[in-house]
Amino acid sequence: MTHDVAASGERIERLLGALVDAETRAMAEELLREVVGLYGAGLERVMAIVTETGAAGALRDLVEDPLVSGLLVLHDLHPLTTAERVRAALDGVRPYLGLHEGGVELLGVDDGMGGSVVRLRLEGACDGCPSSRITVTESIERAIARVAPEVARVDVEGAVTDAVPLLQIGRRPPGPCPVPEEVS
Repeated sequence: MTHDVAASGERIERLLGALVDAETRAMAEELLREVVGLYGAGLERVMAIVTETGAAGALRDLVEDPLVSGLLVLHDLHPLTTAERVRAALDGVRPYLGLHEGGVELLGVDDGMGGSVVRLRLEGACDGCPSSRITVTESIERAIARVAPEVARVDVEGAVTDAVPLLQIGRRPPGPCPVPEEVS
């Protein structure tokens, strides 16, 4: 059975929100903090043991596992920074971007109270096809969400270039203006 860290977090929030009594909710939140703290301390020891023994293969396997990686991020134990994980995600989607004649550049990761914000610049993206730009952007956002669940938002800059112009509507040629009949 696989677990999705983000989905589990959302379910926990829903369950806590369903508790009507403020005292019961406070006790449930305290219980949850204790359990999460205990598991976090255990996970911290696991990471220390793996690191101390120099088990690079085991460490790599741990950080590449989506569940373990998400838990490492949750407990601020992930050995890679958000920017490093975002770069790896972008490397993973670059072959797909190549098919769309585009590229992506990481401009930065800003950490804030509501979560990190990743700033990117798209290059190319199917000769200005807006629907391809949207598809590429969504693929990038999904890849980032998988490796960096702490990212709250992805800002993508880069205007669509060489876009196909839309039908231009100009002014009506001069001449008499028909007056609409009054409706009785």
